[in-house]
Amino acid sequence: MITVLLVDDHPVVRSGYRRLLEQAPDIAVLSEAADGEEAYFAYCKHQPGVVVMDLALPGISGLEAARKILKRDSRAKILMFSAYENEVLMARSREIGVKGYIGKRSAPKSIVEATRMVASGNSYFDKQLARNPSSQTAKQNPVETLTPREFEVFCHLAHGRSVAEIAELLHTSPKTVSVHQTRLMRKLGLANVVQLTHLALRRGLITL
Repeated sequence: MITVLLVDDHPVVRSGYRRLLEQAPDIAVLSEAADGEEAYFAYCKHQPGVVVMDLALPGISGLEAARKILKRDSRAKILMFSAYENEVLMARSREIGVKGYIGKRSAPKSIVEATRMVASGNSYFDKQLARNPSSQTAKQNPVETLTPREFEVFCHLAHGRSVAEIAELLHTSPKTVSVHQTRLMRKLGLANVVQLTHLALRRGLITL
């Protein structure tokens, strides 16, 4: 039996995905969580076979939660699902060790298939988004040049969070966050957070 930790901040969405997953005879939802910190502690407590987690969560993002889980247990099998069907986000997920990424608009059977694939030790990445990044695409999309931590700070800034708020969420100091902000702004050739937010919107990394 494949045991699942289901993570999404919307109870209705969790309920729908739970019903969908448990229609499969070989899948059982062991536990649920509503945010990244809760997901981390639920993983430590229940040790599920697969974590099925939304990318956009209150507080720390799904990416940061996945990073924390994988730091504790490098064998953790994580499947990310997201309304942001974006190749950069999928690439970032893959970089930190996430085993799968699927869009929320995918066919219902796809999440069941993806959960089984990840549980078996294989990868499942949305074929519509999968590609091999190259230096040319990095030039076309400079966000791909950011380190994982810079990208995390970028996303928080794009969502309107202050340096102090980001530092609290990432369990680091405001000074460290400011250093990441300075570096990522330089890499992206941006003068202020307004320009950063516009870039995130253009790249489909956030929505209004």
